[in-house]
Amino acid sequence: MALELNESNFTHEVLESDVPVLVDFWAPWCGPCKMMGPVLEEVAAEVSGKAKVGKVNVDDSPDLAQKYGIMSIPNFIVFKGGQSAGQQVGAVPKDAILKLLGV
Repeated sequence: MALELNESNFTHEVLESDVPVLVDFWAPWCGPCKMMGPVLEEVAAEVSGKAKVGKVNVDDSPDLAQKYGIMSIPNFIVFKGGQSAGQQVGAVPKDAILKLLGV
């Protein structure tokens, strides 16, 4: 299951994580974001123990969206060792998400 991320837990769950973290910047009004929801849940189940999957609602956490330059959603960023290690914008197939995550 994907983690719900926000300003209060982002540093601990993402930047301080010892495994790669795929972060989905999304919003509930975004059609392509809704389409990606089930895909991300599948990815989260497949990579459990090797990586984490989290979601940031850009409406609820605008400071995080601004900090990472999110202009379009869905926007996926992989963090490794506290740093951005890859990014994908838009609805994409599960294989593309897994490749981006690299696990």
